[in-house]
This record gives sequence, C-alpha cells and structure tokens, in this order.
Amino acid sequence: MSKRGSTSAVEKPNKRIRSSPNDEEEGTDVVESDQEEDSTLSNRFLCAGEVVSDAGLVESITLKNFMCHSHLGPFAFGSNVNFVVGNNGSGKSAILTALIVALGGNAQATNRGSSLKGFVKEGESSADVSITLRNKGKDAYKPDVYGPSVVVDLRITREGLRTYKLRNKSGQVISTKKEELLSILDSFNIQVNNPVSILTQEMSKHFLHSKGEGDKYKFFMKATQLQQMKDDFIHIKTTKHITEDRFAQNRDCLKDLKRKYLEKEDRYKSLASINEMQTQLEELQKQMAWALVSEMEKELEPMKDKLQCDRRATEKFDEKVDEWKNKVEQAEQKLKHIQDQLEEITQQVGELQPKCAELKAEAQKRNKLLKSCELGVHRCRTNLRDLEKDKVQLSSRLKDLSLSISQTVDAESQLSTERVAHIQTELDNLEHQSSTLSQQIDQYQHSCSRMKEEQGKMRKEFDVLRRSIEANKRTLDTMMASRSNRLRRFGDQMPELLGGIEEAHRKGLFKHTPRGPLGYLISLKDPELALAVEVCLKSLLRAFTCDNYEDEKVLKSIMAKVLRGPRPTIITSQFLPRVHDTRRRAVNHPDYPSVLQALDIEDPVVANCLIDHRGIECILLIKNRTEARRVMQGGTPPAHCTQAFSKDGDQIYPNRSYSADQSRANCLSGDVEEEIVHLQRELENQNAQEARFMQRKKKLDEDLKQNEGLTNDKVTKLQLELTDLKNVEEPQSDDVRLLEEDLQEIVEKISSKRSEFEEAKAQMAILKDDYEKAEQERQQHKDRISTIVEEADSVKDELSKADQEVMKCKHHKKHYDEKRNAHLAGIKNLEAQLKRKEEEVEASVAKATQISPDRSEVSRTAKSLDSEINRLKVKISTQQEQQEDREEVVRQFHEALESYRSMSQQMKNLSSFIKCLDSVMIHRLQIYADLRQFLSARCKYYFNSMLAQRGYSGSMTFDHKNETLSISVQPGQGSKADLSDMRSLSGGERSFSTVCFVLSLWAITEAPFRCLDEFDVYMDMVNRRISMDMMLKVAASQRYRQFVFLTPQNMSSLPTSSIIRILRLKDPDRGQSDSQS
Repeated sequence: MSKRGSTSAVEKPNKRIRSSPNDEEEGTDVVESDQEEDSTLSNRFLCAGEVVSDAGLVESITLKNFMCHSHLGPFAFGSNVNFVVGNNGSGKSAILTALIVALGGNAQATNRGSSLKGFVKEGESSADVSITLRNKGKDAYKPDVYGPSVVVDLRITREGLRTYKLRNKSGQVISTKKEELLSILDSFNIQVNNPVSILTQEMSKHFLHSKGEGDKYKFFMKATQLQQMKDDFIHIKTTKHITEDRFAQNRDCLKDLKRKYLEKEDRYKSLASINEMQTQLEELQKQMAWALVSEMEKELEPMKDKLQCDRRATEKFDEKVDEWKNKVEQAEQKLKHIQDQLEEITQQVGELQPKCAELKAEAQKRNKLLKSCELGVHRCRTNLRDLEKDKVQLSSRLKDLSLSISQTVDAESQLSTERVAHIQTELDNLEHQSSTLSQQIDQYQHSCSRMKEEQGKMRKEFDVLRRSIEANKRTLDTMMASRSNRLRRFGDQMPELLGGIEEAHRKGLFKHTPRGPLGYLISLKDPELALAVEVCLKSLLRAFTCDNYEDEKVLKSIMAKVLRGPRPTIITSQFLPRVHDTRRRAVNHPDYPSVLQALDIEDPVVANCLIDHRGIECILLIKNRTEARRVMQGGTPPAHCTQAFSKDGDQIYPNRSYSADQSRANCLSGDVEEEIVHLQRELENQNAQEARFMQRKKKLDEDLKQNEGLTNDKVTKLQLELTDLKNVEEPQSDDVRLLEEDLQEIVEKISSKRSEFEEAKAQMAILKDDYEKAEQERQQHKDRISTIVEEADSVKDELSKADQEVMKCKHHKKHYDEKRNAHLAGIKNLEAQLKRKEEEVEASVAKATQISPDRSEVSRTAKSLDSEINRLKVKISTQQEQQEDREEVVRQFHEALESYRSMSQQMKNLSSFIKCLDSVMIHRLQIYADLRQFLSARCKYYFNSMLAQRGYSGSMTFDHKNETLSISVQPGQGSKADLSDMRSLSGGERSFSTVCFVLSLWAITEAPFRCLDEFDVYMDMVNRRISMDMMLKVAASQRYRQFVFLTPQNMSSLPTSSIIRILRLKDPDRGQSDSQS
C-alpha cells in the first residue's frame, strides 16, 4: 500500500500540489459556516498535499543526560498524529529542544539556553541525543547507503562542543560531518528554525499571543521564509549601493592615473635602447636560471625510471620469496610424512617377523606329521595290495589242489606237503621284501621332491649371481676406462659432456661456466671414509650446478645431445665467491669430523652447493658402526647434527638407522688399480662360484633322474619278481585244510588292513589340509613382509629425494632472500640519492622562481646563455655610464602603467556587475512581490475556512507596506460590522483563533513534520475539543505529514484510531526514566 502515492486533479504527480483559490483583495471578509463548505475544505487539504514520499518523518528519539533528565526514551513516533502527554517538568519541552538542537538548530532558537553546554545535565560530562528519520519513498536520501532510516546521533560536551554521527539502519557510521546533515535536512525540507515546523511556547507567546500587529506579520514572514528572502534582497541592495559609490570614486582616480601614465611613458621612451637591452638581459637571466633547472631535472629522469623499475621488480622478488617459502614448507611436510611412513613400515616389519618365524615352524611341524602319515598310508596300501594278491593266489591254488587231490592220489603226497611248506616260506619272505621295497620307494620319492625344491632355489641364486657378475663387469669396464680419465667413473659420456660445456663457454653461451660433476671436484682427507661420503651424497656426485636459469637451459640442451640414458641433476643457484659461514649452524664434534670437514673443496661454488642441498656441515662421519649408534641414539645427539654415517655406509638417525646398498665406493675410491684388482678378484670368485653352481646343478639333475629311474626300475622288477614267485605253482597237497586256514587268515588281515588304511587315509587328508593352511598362512605372511620391505626401499629413495628437495628449497629461499635484501638496499640507496638530487633541484627551482616566477622552455644550453649574458652586461654598463636614474624611470613607468590598467579593469568589472545586479534584482523583486501576494491570499482563504468550522467569521488584513497583519474575529454568526479585534476575545477564543492561524500557515508551507508545544494551554474545554477535532481532521487528510503535539492534558477523550499515538511521560522524578504507552 502506497502511503503517498496519489495523483492530483490535473493528473500532474508532484511532491506537494495545492489548488490555488482566486486572489482576494486585502481586507476581504469570508464567512463559511455550512457543512458542505467544511467538507470542501477537507477535500482541498487532501488534494493540496498528496505526495509519493514520506521521507523526513521522525521515527524515534532518545535523550541521555540532556537538560535535567538522565534518560528519556526511546520514544517511537507514529507516522501521522502523536501526542506527548505529561505534567510540567516531565520532559515534554526537553524532547522538543533536543529535536531542534540535534537537527542543527542553535541554542537561542530553543529559548532554553544561551549555549549548548547548558543542555548537559549537572554533574555529567556530556549529553547524547539520538533521532531516527524515515528515509523511504522517491525523496529518500541516498537509500543505497543509509537504507530505510537515517540515525542522527548528537553528543554535546561540557565545553559546549557538538559532534555528529550519521548512521544507517544497521548502525554503521556513514558520516560525521555537519555538511552531510545539512544536505539531509535540505533533501527532506526540514526547517527546525521555522515556527511552522516547530512552534515552541516562547515562540507562540512572542508572535501569536502578542497584541502587536507587526509581530504577527513577522511571524507570517518567517513562517513562509519571505523574511529570509527579504533580508537577502536588502543585503544585495546595500552591496549594490556600496559598489556604485566605489565606482564613482574610482572614475575620478582613473583620470589622474591616466595622466600620470602618459607622463611616465614619455620619459620611458627616451630610454628605449637601454630598456630593450635590459629586457633582453633579464630574459636571458630567466632562461639561464631555468636552463640550469632543466639540466638538473634531466639528470633526475634516469634515476626515477630506475627507481620505478626497481620498485616494480620488488614485487617479483617478494613473489619468489613467498613461492620458495611455501615450497620449503611443503617439502618439509612431505619429508616428515615420508619419515613417519618409513618408521611405520619398519615397525610393521619388526612386528611381522616373529610371527613369520612361528608360522614357519608350525608349517614344518605339520609337514613332518603329514610325511609320516603319508608313509603309513603308503605302507597300508602296499600291504593291502599284497594281501589281495595272496588271497587270489591261495584261492586258485586251493581250487587246483582240491581238483588234483580229487583226480589223483598217489605216493607223492609227502613230496607235495614239503613243496607247500617251501612255497609258504617263500611267500613269507616275499611279503617281507615287498614291504621293505615300498618303504624305499617312498624314501626315493621324498628325496626327488627335496631335490626339485633345491633345484628351484639354486636357479634363483644363480640368477642373482649372474646379475651381480654383469654389474661388476660394467663397474670394472668403467674403472679400466678411468685409468686414463677419472671422469668416466661418473659416466661413460662425462668427458664428452665436459667437452661440450667448454665449447659452449668459448662461444659465450654461458654467463658463468657450470660446475660438475660435483664428485669430480671434491677429494677426501681420509680414504677410509670414501664409502660413507659416497652413500651420503648419492646422486649429487654426478650433479651439475648453474648460476642462473639461462645457463641451465643451455646445459640441458648440451646434455640432450651428448648423454644417452638418465641425465645428471642440475642445481641452479647463484655463484658466490666465498664459502658460506656455517659456524653458527654446523656440527662441531671433538672426535668425529663432519662431511664438510672431511672433504677438500677448492671451489667455493661446489662447497656452497653441497651445504645448501645436502647440509654436509650438519652430518657426522663415525667409522665404527656401534660408536655411531651410541653417539646418535645413546642420548642427546650433538648440537646441529641431523644424521651420521659409518665407514660401511650405514645411515644413523637419532631414532632409526638404515644399511647401505653397496659395499665399496665406486666414484670416490683413491687407488684405481686397487679397485680394479679387487673387482677382478671378486669376478674370479663369482665365476668360480658360477662354475660350482653349474656342477652342483648338473649333479642334482643326474641324481634326480637316477632316483626317478631307480625307483621305477625297482618297482617294476620287484613287481615282476613278486608275481613270478607268487605264480609259482604250488604242489598239490593233501592237507587242504591248511590252505583253507591260510586263506581265512589272509581274508581277516585284508579286512583289518582295509580299516587301518581308511583311518590312515582320513588322518592324512586332515593333516594335509592343516599343512596347506599353515603353509598358505606362512606364505601370505612372508609375501606381506616382502611387500612391506619393497615399499620400505621405495620409501627410502623418496626420503632421500625429499631430503634433497628440502635442502634445495631452503637454498633457493635463502638465495632469493639475499637477492631481495640486496635489491631493497639498492632501492634505499637510490632513493637517498634521488632525494638529495631532488633537494638540489628544488633549491635550484626556488632560485629560478625568484628570478622568474613563470617557467619558460629553454632550448639553449646554460653555457651559451652565460656567454650572451656577460656580453650584454658589458654593453649595458657602457651605456649606463652615459645616463643616470634609468632604473627609477623604468620603475615609475611600470608602476603607472600597472596602476592604470588595474583601475581600468576594475571599473569595467564594476560596471558590468552593477548592470547585471540591476537586472536580476528587478526580476526577483517582482517574483518576490507576486509570491508574497499569492501566499497572503492563500493564508486568508484557509484562515476563514478554519474559522467557519466553528461558525466564526473573521478577516485577515495584510499591510505589506507598513509590515502589519491585522486579524479580526467574530464568534458566532454576525455581519461584517460586528467583527472585533482578537484582543477583545476570551482566552479560549483567542487560542482557537491562533490555532486557525497556525493551520492556515500549515496549508501554505511545506515540511515533513509539525510540532506544537502546549497549543491548548489557554483554551477552555469547548474550544480545546473543537481545535483538537480540527487538527485531527487536518492530520487525517494529510497522512503524508507527521504531527507532534505536546500538552499537559491527559487526552483521554481522544477517539481510538490507528493514526493516533499517545506518548505518556511519567511525573517529574529525576532518578527515573520515562515510559511510553
């Protein structure tokens, strides 16, 4: 719902649009008493002030230590009608006074004091007033900055100083300047010194209740701001008269000045030649002064350009320092992460190894049980098979014997019995032999299985041996080649690479020749430490170092052409002529040297590179491994010591240690021949070991083949022999009963053996399953340990790389720190030089300005100008000897000329100003007269309309010439002859008439809010009610305006309405704050 969003009757949406009645003659009486005209008046008010904005309304006010009140408020005002009700002394006038002072009014305007410090409560250091103004609608002031409300905070100190804070809706301070407050008040059309906006008791007594007609006229003029326009016109008119008088005086002076100028001009022309030379000399001196300045300024330009360029470069240095600082932090975090990871892996291996040994023992135990069980199963199977064969043979023999006995019974019965006994004996022997052979077969099969396992292990060991032999052969070839050139220890193509670097240096491709390989440029003081130093430096032995990134690019291109395979590391770092001072951060042990102390390094560039990227000043070399562990891990490590190396290459940290991957130094060994002999001897041993491996492998293959063949042959032979023996025809025997008993015994044995075989077979399956599970678990545990060990190897490599990366990043950061500091020092020095030079230029400019205030462009040099000046001085001096008082004549002429020109220009300006002022004044005075007539007519119209609401009639006579306002009022109905002066009315009738006068002024002036202080103090109940109804009716028709009425009445008779808000103040009690209803 729009609060002020209507359109006037003429369809022209302006901020405030009023319908203008016809102009009335002064002194005309108007009587309007009927209800129809009353309704017309309300409609006129409604059309006269409809707007589309409610900016400037007072939303709330709070007072602290103001006047005699410790705290008042906050008071929230409604957007239309507000009554501030309370007894005398409760703070009504304090609220009105605070509103005037906080919105820029002076102390005299409040009629409550002569200065602001009088508003501070006794005993307090300051008083605070906070007012919230509405900031909505199309007339809102900077709505994007202040929002829907503008909060004005005023603080008045005990000394009378006034400070403002202008805040937005959220409390943010936007401005502290009074000019901003005045801009806001102008935008909202708030006039706190205008009695129409705020009418205090004193102002009402002085103007409205005054019996003088001149006071009422002054009130009208001040309320409509016509008085301010009149005062401005009077001031302009006074200024115009002063200007005209001055113009008349200067006219006579101009004639005298012209006469004097003509006299001086005649004398001056007689000195023309000397004057021309003097002028030329002065011009040359001016040029000379500024020529010197120009030459000095030209010297400044290169310095300024260089300083500006250096300042821009500072940002790059800062970026580089920050970049490497971040890289150092990242590298250290990565190093710590890898160290923790390696520590965790070592701990895991230590935890897993005992478990692996337990699993291996358990698997061997179960395998032994399984083998024993397999042997028993095999024995049972063999016995069972033999018994089955015996059963078949005995059954056949028994059948044959029974048949033979039934067919022939002869004298050979005794011989058959003996034959059967003999065969039985042979069968027993054959059974025993078969059991023995079965055991031998099992033993041979187990032996073959062990041989196959040993053959697989031997094959793996042989592969490792072959790789070691090939590596030693390559090392031996490198050592043999290094007899003539030690460089080949660091790579076969290293001599060619150094040759390419030397060739590029001769061509001027390098700013500084790269150094490398670094291992070639160092030597050992103690040859026993060669392996330790080599393990410590690792890949840095083959690394190169460059001074800048351009040289690095050139070196990379040379490596790409020369080298095949992996390329050496390139370290880029500024070459310094001296070795770093490491005394404060290096380890210094009385018994053991650091790596830096153990090396002879002639080139400081190489030493600095190893210090920056490996920290060799912080690494100890301790020959004995046990002693190294005691020093590093027995207690507190030596100061500044990060790690130590033994002569065997073991790396010892304070909390962990690692073994070396190599047993001898390859690059740093001192005696090449000794290394060659050692490698040759080691190769011979390895070749002999290879031959032994081959013989052992060959024998193992033959034994395996022989065992397999023997086992098969014996099995076949024994089976055939057993079959032949068992198939031997047994002689017939008459004792069939004996054979039947043997057959029955074999059947029982078969049954027993079959049960035993099934039990052994089931037990073997259980043991085999247990063994396979134990072996699988052991193998999984072993594979896990192998995986962790492999991870540890890769983590070690990553740890070494991360350590080198940390040292590299620290070196780069230090390098750029030093470069930035040197750069900043250079800038500071250049700024000092520039400042001194600028001071010299300023001094020169000051001197030149004294000579010539206006600078001119000079094309000639100072030297040529100096020669010309000296020539002119000599010439002028010669002519001046012939004339006297030349300077006085010239001075008088110029003074007369300047005085005449100045006065003439002033006269022209004054004449033009007076003409313009006359034209403007005539136009504006006419507008002023029209506006005054128009406002007077409207005021009379609205005054009579207000009187008519009670049935009064009256007249309002303006005498603009004598500046008087005569008001006559007749209570009740009557003729114009019955009109009487307001002095003859009762107090209530006079107050009612005054209210009508104020309401008529409200109708012709604009303001977002109206304030009346105790407007009804002299009214009786009837007039008070009528006046109140009138003001409420006007307020209801002007919803866009805010009305604040201060009254000691309780206002209990007011109707209940949403547009009316009553603020009740407590009775005077200085120790309590007021309340609001």
